[in-house]
Amino acid sequence: MRTAVALLACLALLLSPAAAPAEGPQATHLLRVPAPMGDAAQRLLALGYDVLEQRDGDDLFVVGDPRTADELRADGFASTAEKVMAPSHRQPRSLADTTYYGGYRTITAHLAHLDEVAKAHPGLATVVDYGASWRKTQGSGGYDLKAICITRKSPGDCALTPTAPKPRLFVMGQLHAREITTGDMAWRYVDDLVGSPDLTAMLSELEVWVVPIANPDGVEIVESGGDTPVLHRKNANGTCSSGPRGVDLNRNAGSHWGEVGSSRNKCAETYQGPRADSEVEVQALESLWRKLYRDTRAPGDTAAASADTTGAVISMHSYGDYVLFPWGWSTQKTGNDAALRKMANDMAARSGFTAGQPGEVLYNSSGVTDDWVYDDLGVPSFVWEIGASSGRCGGFLPPFSCQADVHWPKVRPMLVSAMNAAKRPY
Repeated sequence: MRTAVALLACLALLLSPAAAPAEGPQATHLLRVPAPMGDAAQRLLALGYDVLEQRDGDDLFVVGDPRTADELRADGFASTAEKVMAPSHRQPRSLADTTYYGGYRTITAHLAHLDEVAKAHPGLATVVDYGASWRKTQGSGGYDLKAICITRKSPGDCALTPTAPKPRLFVMGQLHAREITTGDMAWRYVDDLVGSPDLTAMLSELEVWVVPIANPDGVEIVESGGDTPVLHRKNANGTCSSGPRGVDLNRNAGSHWGEVGSSRNKCAETYQGPRADSEVEVQALESLWRKLYRDTRAPGDTAAASADTTGAVISMHSYGDYVLFPWGWSTQKTGNDAALRKMANDMAARSGFTAGQPGEVLYNSSGVTDDWVYDDLGVPSFVWEIGASSGRCGGFLPPFSCQADVHWPKVRPMLVSAMNAAKRPY
């Protein structure tokens, strides 16, 4: 039986500054909860528990505090403790730092990196400001939302129009702030696109768009812990007296919003927000995608996108070693299921991951961005859950050395597969 013990090498931290009761820091508990796929799993999610994107047979895993086991019992769920971590006394990072937790780059370092790459490679790279984070819209700090377009530039390239001459692959990281592996994978991908001849050669026929940090306000909370990153998942919009603030940006998109696998509880990790597409970070992404891709799919859950569709969208998450594809809200098949499944299986074969719809291998969830991309535009879209559930390099917070030694050697071949597939996915 797989165990989640090593996951907690990465869970030695507080869930969020807002999550700690007034009496002081609480221990972090990882609980194994029997919740077979179907009604039990969906009810567990709907109750608002912090359910990890990890499954071991019939069991899911919940992160909480000393009260969580009793709360689960009251809701009809048994649980056993996988690990209990004592509260940590964090050493906050200095505002001047460009890295935290052994080498992970801060938001300011990521944004500077995009500008540096574009300056050093003007024939390949263009930085695009596509919006502002919630805190910035409120005048309380925050960040610009930035993407980088990388291609061998010719007329019409990197233009914000769906009629651009080349197919487009879009890759983003850290929509869920605490999934720090994904931001590092995006950094490495940008550097490889401009520095590795095999990838650069592919850019004559392809545009690649990379958003390394899709949720900068949330990531600011994560990195504020320095050597003990804060396990914050959501953005920063909202308050909560008994849990982390914010909205889950991967439950807020307007495709089957507010259905399975999301919560109306403002303190839940899967809080869906007050309405579909309410969050500025989600609005900005959707606006950008509509500018980058043609709509090739008629409305309706069973309609197929046309054979001349180009492009693909990858949202990198962690962890569990999955390649997931629509639909996430249901086990119903899309109109392009065979092609999506083939692409996912090819990616998974290069990494040792498991491919499937979320409801086939994990659990169903709604309001997710990959469903929105396929639903609204017909573009193939995937979620990669990067990282095993066990071992030194498993979980949310692997040592930084794991990125070069373990994760990147798996992710890079998957990216090459996606680059090839984006040209004629169907």
